[in-house]
Amino acid sequence: MKYISIGKILNFHGIKGEAKIGYSKSQAEFLSTLKSVLIKIDSTYETLTISSCKFNKNFAIMKFKEINSINDIIPYKGQLLYVEQTSLKEKLSDDEFLIEDLVGLDVYNQSDEKVGIVIGISNNGTNDYLNIKTKTKRTSLVPFIKELVPSVDIENKKVIISNLEGLIE
Repeated sequence: MKYISIGKILNFHGIKGEAKIGYSKSQAEFLSTLKSVLIKIDSTYETLTISSCKFNKNFAIMKFKEINSINDIIPYKGQLLYVEQTSLKEKLSDDEFLIEDLVGLDVYNQSDEKVGIVIGISNNGTNDYLNIKTKTKRTSLVPFIKELVPSVDIENKKVIISNLEGLIE
């Protein structure tokens, strides 16, 4: 079983054991559909049942059925929250991908010429960028938008980017 981190317990909220959760803003809708999350304690995963989830401008506030006081939540501060990878993949739309599925994909231009390999994903707060290691061993950042990245084929391990001058060095 593979697990994916979907957030982090930043702190407690109030005295009834609610948790302030840091999460990726694009995942708010997904978080609101969850019934439970996993938390790793030592080397085992424990299930926490979500009894409520509301959103503040910068974080989510979650109440877990198993945690009922500030003293119960404090030991979890700083812990990551996980879901099973399969449950996350089921909720992805056609143009959403897990970072681990993108890293390692070969990158081709529209002339079907290999120009590099995806080595990571970064975000400037507004956009996601594919970090592409080029043939010249440089790293180019390509905005991960449909106009510049028209095709992602996870099955064939291939990404196609637009032939824009200066996009890849």
